[in-house]
Amino acid sequence: MIKLVPSLRPLEGKLVLVTGASRGIGAATARLLVKKGAHVILIARTQGGLEELDDHIKEIGGKSTLVPMDLADFDKIDHIGATIFERFGKLDGLVANAGLLGTMGPINHITPEIWDYTIAVNVTANWRLIRSLDPLLRESDAGRAIFLTSAAARQHRAFWGVYSVSKAALEMMVHTYAKEIQKTQILVNLFDPRRTRTKMRAEAYPGEDPNILKTPEDVADQIVETVLPSYSLNDQIIVAKDPIK
Repeated sequence: MIKLVPSLRPLEGKLVLVTGASRGIGAATARLLVKKGAHVILIARTQGGLEELDDHIKEIGGKSTLVPMDLADFDKIDHIGATIFERFGKLDGLVANAGLLGTMGPINHITPEIWDYTIAVNVTANWRLIRSLDPLLRESDAGRAIFLTSAAARQHRAFWGVYSVSKAALEMMVHTYAKEIQKTQILVNLFDPRRTRTKMRAEAYPGEDPNILKTPEDVADQIVETVLPSYSLNDQIIVAKDPIK
């Protein structure tokens, strides 16, 4: 078993929940959180991906709790909050990474099923997470929440339809929440990873060379910084920096 250096573990004893954790940015962030000392709660639809990540976490001496579920199952989100309270009594961090692209194309061609499901995962699930986890974040001495967004929320792009709408709604919701918790120990921010080598990026830009993009690991380093107790910004849209080669 690999032993980690205590001085490099600023999240020792902290509990952080990550959504969309089975691959890409979510998995990379979870791995780094564990290296920094956190116990992670991992949510994703893909149980196999979660189990593979859990194996890696155990190899480095870390701890994780796996929650395979679809975030559109809102009742389960409520139960997660209650379960965390019963087992841990608090939550120190939330990395709301899970998201869907939906259908690319004319907005009047999007089916009601795709529209409703994309809004459910990208917006409503995050509201339900706020509703369920806010009392737990308030129990932490340094609660941190970061929600992943996109420049598509602030740019008027043809054919990006439901994704742009959902991210714009997410940003307004998170800004509102950040204003409401200003007198607490919680800090809430948005993170825009920009051009990153993910499955969603490949779906949106199928002809793009992935080797020109930064990796999920590059992004994870910047996300984890916002979860540290030492982090001090509230109500910001943080745009990922390209790594220096």
